[in-house]
Order: sequence, then C-alpha cells, then structure tokens
Amino acid sequence: MLKISCEYQSSFPEQFVTVSEFKEFTLKEKSSSFIAQVFRVDSPEQFDEILSEVKKKYFDASHHCFAYRLINNRMKYSDDGEPHGSAGIRILNAIDHYNLNDVAVIVIRYFGGTKLGVGPLGKAYFNAANLVLEKAKKINLFLCQRVDVEINFNHINYLHQLVKNFNIIIEDSNFSNNASYKLLIKREYLEKFMADFQNIFNSTSVIIITKEFFYIQL
Repeated sequence: MLKISCEYQSSFPEQFVTVSEFKEFTLKEKSSSFIAQVFRVDSPEQFDEILSEVKKKYFDASHHCFAYRLINNRMKYSDDGEPHGSAGIRILNAIDHYNLNDVAVIVIRYFGGTKLGVGPLGKAYFNAANLVLEKAKKINLFLCQRVDVEINFNHINYLHQLVKNFNIIIEDSNFSNNASYKLLIKREYLEKFMADFQNIFNSTSVIIITKEFFYIQL
C-alpha cells in the first residue's frame, strides 16, 4: 500500500493519477540522444535532489531539461539552455496529456552535431517525454482521512461490515478493554460512514475524526 501524508487543502481532488516507479526511455533523433526519465515526486525539494543526482551522473550531457507537476498545483519547467519554449513546456505538455500529478520528467540530451530547428526540437522533447510516460505504470491515489474508533468486542463484526462496504483500510488495531481501530476512509465516504456508524453502535462507542490526511493506493 502506497500512503502519502499531506496537509489537506480544500482544492485537493478526491483522487489523482501518478506513476508508481522510475522509468527510462531513449529517443534518437538525427544523431542526438534524448534520455527521458520519469520519477514520482511530492515536493520541489525532493525533485531538486533528484535533478542534482541526474546532473552528476550525466555531467557530460548537453542539456538537462525537465518539468514537474504536483498535486498542490505547483509546477516548474526548464529549457536548460535550449531555445525558449522548445523543451521544458513540451515536457510539461506530455505530463498533462496523461493528466498526471506528483510526477517529474527529466530529458537528458546528448547533442549529436546536427541542429534540429526549434519545431523539430520541441517535437523530440515531447516525444521522448510522452514515450517514457506511456511506458510508466500508472496508479490511482485516493484522498483518505484517518478515523479512530473504539467499540465493544461484541460489535467487531458490524465494524468489519462497514470496512467492507466503504473499502476502508484498517491501519492499526488494538484489543484491550475494548476494540480500538485506526481507519483510513475515503473523504467522499466519510459522511455516510459516520451516519451508518452512529446508527449501528451505541453510546459506549467512541469515534474521533482526526485532521490527518493521506493519499492512498487502494
């Protein structure tokens, strides 16, 4: 299970699509090599660390162009010395073509001696980014909120039925005087879960809606 902690904002979507793993693809275009790499990232700081490592590894490359888009609406792109508008924005266009978030693509170019022209160059950067994203495994992440509940042992079966009905993740459980659970519930199901919980369980049960939010792969 992939779980990403987040500081909730009302603008956050109930779900989004991202990539699950690193992927690489190399495109050859008129003796130039375009090495496209895709990463899942969740902050500018994390991306900066990745870019630094890529530049160290491919220190002899002509350009290290990139784009990223995050779920909090932050994005950035760079032509890294290529003609304006020919690289970074085209890589971002490829990310947006798949409607991805928390994704970064770096395209490393080794210049082969033949100039492509701005149009063909932009197409090469887009194609390299598009092809690596096409090959990357994509996953859906759902916005969940943590809910803590404490119930009588006699009611455990009822709770597990709610867990099944609402596709809830049981993050943790503890059994001492009562049965205590930490649940991760989709935001879109939270109100209905609360209503059903209150209808089923008596006043001896406890439910606490925390302010902890996560994106979860269900």
